Amino acid sequence: MNEVLLRSLTPSVLGILVRRGADFAAAEDAVQDALVEAVRVWPADPPRDPKGWLITVAWRRFLDASRADAARRRREDLVDEEPAPGPAPAVDDTLQLYFLCAHPSLTPSSAVALTLRAVGGLTTRQIAQAYLVPEATMAQRISRAKRTVSGARFDRPGDVATVLRVLYLVFNEGYSGDIDLAAEAIRLTRQLAAAIDHPEAAGLLALMLLHHARRAARTAPDGSLVPLAEQDRSRWDTGLIAEGVEILQAALARDRLGEFQAQAAIAALHADAPRAEETDWVQIVEWYDELVRLTDNPIVRLNRAVAVGEADGPRAGLAALAALDDSLPRHTAVAAYLHERDGDPVTAARLYAEAARKAPNLAERDHLTRRAARLNTHQQR
Repeated sequence: MNEVLLRSLTPSVLGILVRRGADFAAAEDAVQDALVEAVRVWPADPPRDPKGWLITVAWRRFLDASRADAARRRREDLVDEEPAPGPAPAVDDTLQLYFLCAHPSLTPSSAVALTLRAVGGLTTRQIAQAYLVPEATMAQRISRAKRTVSGARFDRPGDVATVLRVLYLVFNEGYSGDIDLAAEAIRLTRQLAAAIDHPEAAGLLALMLLHHARRAARTAPDGSLVPLAEQDRSRWDTGLIAEGVEILQAALARDRLGEFQAQAAIAALHADAPRAEETDWVQIVEWYDELVRLTDNPIVRLNRAVAVGEADGPRAGLAALAALDDSLPRHTAVAAYLHERDGDPVTAARLYAEAARKAPNLAERDHLTRRAARLNTHQQR
């Protein structure tokens, strides 16, 4: 294959797509897809008109992507639609695309970023927030991944662990971010868990179901966030909880513990408590200790500090928090909560206001602002 020819044709093909009505970013993605296809097809079947071939394939990819994006937006509009329990339908092309993006020639972090952008539909900013890196850094990472895949052969299967990580991040963005992708992530994870014998696939599905079961109770009628301890537990979906617990128990019985199973165990302990005061925080701390051992993730350590504060008192939680980098997302919000629990409303109010300024989305910012205002009002009385 003449790589020089491909590179020389790229600008003109890109220009033609833009003139036909494609926005530049979408046209660029479509041309990159066409180049990948050319690398795969041309060695065995070179076209008579390379430029015409690239234009045709790129335009088709642009139309396919536009239709997929429109379909995704329609799904996002159905915010009240819950994932159906029970067996998954036949695997579709979406899950296959996840595996293609999880190509062995990419590092796991690059494969995740590429899949989130190309298949998951997340923006570069959202992916950067998930990875705790600047948006410019993530943009460069995605661009490098595209260049790497454009010269790769798709004759090796993608990495299951990478696909699981992508599905986890897509679910998290759909569960707490600006767009709704949670039901789609559950659908694909059902398919994956049904198709492969992998305890972590089952663990991830259980985790998603247990979290999604609380969805209806997470917001008040005015759209404001309702913390876990204050949620109306009668609104939790007991069917999803039962299914999630059953899947988790079967996975744990195989004695091949992974991080998603450990996270699901924590979610199951929350779901098992009839009231917030009856939550088994001691056992939750033990599961967080397992998670720290498995991942050594700073966000896990941050969440563990909250659990320690509940199990052993806010002073113990603040001591655990003091060992962590205060630039971690939501570190300030956790500090505010623990200081409030410790009977220091002045410090808590100040920290809630500071955390609100750092919040990644409007709902969280409003929640933290209300917390600060409530404490300030209480002090003035």
